[in-house]
Amino acid sequence: MIRIAIQKSGRLNEDSLQLLKDCGISFDNGKDQLKAAAQNFPMEVFFLRNGDIPQYMRDGVVDLAILGENLLVEKGTDLEIIEKLGFSKCRVSIAVPKGTEFSSVKDLEGKQIATSYPDTVSAFLKENQIEANLHIINGSVEIAPNIGLADAICDIVSSGSTLFKNNLKEVIEINTSEAVLVQAPSLTEETQDLIKKLRFRIQAVLRAKKSKYILMNVPDDKINAISSILPVLKSPTVLPLAKTGWSSLHSVINAGDFWEVIDELKANGAEDILVCPIEKMVL
Repeated sequence: MIRIAIQKSGRLNEDSLQLLKDCGISFDNGKDQLKAAAQNFPMEVFFLRNGDIPQYMRDGVVDLAILGENLLVEKGTDLEIIEKLGFSKCRVSIAVPKGTEFSSVKDLEGKQIATSYPDTVSAFLKENQIEANLHIINGSVEIAPNIGLADAICDIVSSGSTLFKNNLKEVIEINTSEAVLVQAPSLTEETQDLIKKLRFRIQAVLRAKKSKYILMNVPDDKINAISSILPVLKSPTVLPLAKTGWSSLHSVINAGDFWEVIDELKANGAEDILVCPIEKMVL
């Protein structure tokens, strides 16, 4: 049985649940439920406060967790990341009021910084040989400069809209973060085997999200040239068309290179190009 912890509420909760469901794992999680057993996989899902999860892992209460890297930097540097999940991307940044002149990290000298990430900020200040005072806030820190509580803040930033609404500007990015799958320190061999099976499913889901299935009609004398543009799989599938001298070519492309690849395919003679999403991609 795998015991996995996810955030009880917040930005990671919904995407974490969706990832497990995309992996074919079914479970009922009612409102305010703290634990749910999977119906078709040996797994229990624990819904916990985000900041408490690292300690639950050390105590052996859960075997795995889906967390933001930013929390590991703050509270879980001893825990092992076994998979980067690619969602809930953000950055940990320092921001100051828009009217504040700011040219370099040295401008933080002697300032009061409000944050929920004291260890992260302390390490950053020490690395840059800056003396500043920290005001630790467990909650929304963006209001601190507006009420005279701090000269600057350090918090996670996604779109930057919250900073904008609070008349703040981002001046320094300390690090970046995304959702990660984290493993507890001590696990049984049976649990490790189940984790391998879960990671296999997760990797198939993540691979599919980064790829697109592509079909096109190609002149037979251009098959080799067009195949060289499609390096994702070992070899494209080529099927003859009813029209003499033409074939249908099927392959996979990286979603991030989509438009560049399409332009190159068209320039080399491909026609009638269709692009479809991939649900799972197992290699």
